[in-house]
Amino acid sequence: MQINSRTIETKVPINRTFSAKNMVKIHPDDKAFPEDSDVGKDKVSPYLTTDKESFTIWMRSLVFHSKGCTVYDSKGSLIYRVDNYNSKSCSEVYLMDLYGKVLFTLRQKKLRLFKSWEGYNSTGTRFRVSKNFKISSRDSSSSYNVVMGSRQTDGDQPSCYKIVNRRSDFTIEDGSGRLMAQVQKKQSDIKGLDLGKDVLTTMVEPQVDHSLIMGIVIAYSLLKCKL
Repeated sequence: MQINSRTIETKVPINRTFSAKNMVKIHPDDKAFPEDSDVGKDKVSPYLTTDKESFTIWMRSLVFHSKGCTVYDSKGSLIYRVDNYNSKSCSEVYLMDLYGKVLFTLRQKKLRLFKSWEGYNSTGTRFRVSKNFKISSRDSSSSYNVVMGSRQTDGDQPSCYKIVNRRSDFTIEDGSGRLMAQVQKKQSDIKGLDLGKDVLTTMVEPQVDHSLIMGIVIAYSLLKCKL
């Protein structure tokens, strides 16, 4: 795989010591960076899925291999990134697009002994991810609440979304139980090649805002101290 150095320099300020070998393992035969931009094109929403779409999350930043994560679409193009540099479990994190535009600001909130993460963007979308301490009827699973909007109380009001965690895999469901996205460890097409726990596959269902899904996934990872 060849990476255009000019593209790297102008689009993403990453370290020149970045190993292309790791990228080949995660996305063989695909380009790390898109050559064309959709800036200026008329779209209803650039983040709304039309069909089921898959994304690869690499729980590492491309900036000096520091803390953070990098998200690629099914074609291997970089689409989202989080750069925490040398800090882990920061109190404020930014989900950005390829060009550094902040899509969601994520902030840690503490309520007595419990922690939660809140996310918001410039269009007014807000959410909060917190642990659900109610006993789950599902075997070997735990759940997290995702409350949308500005009204985020801890009463009996149901969440807009729910994260159901089953070991290393988890799903994001809406209030009616409809699947929105599924996240699991990515399996390599090369026999015997283990991509490790840091590489995940996210399947997003049709007509879902995948930027919101990524914001929720990042907040959940922060809550679990995995980012």
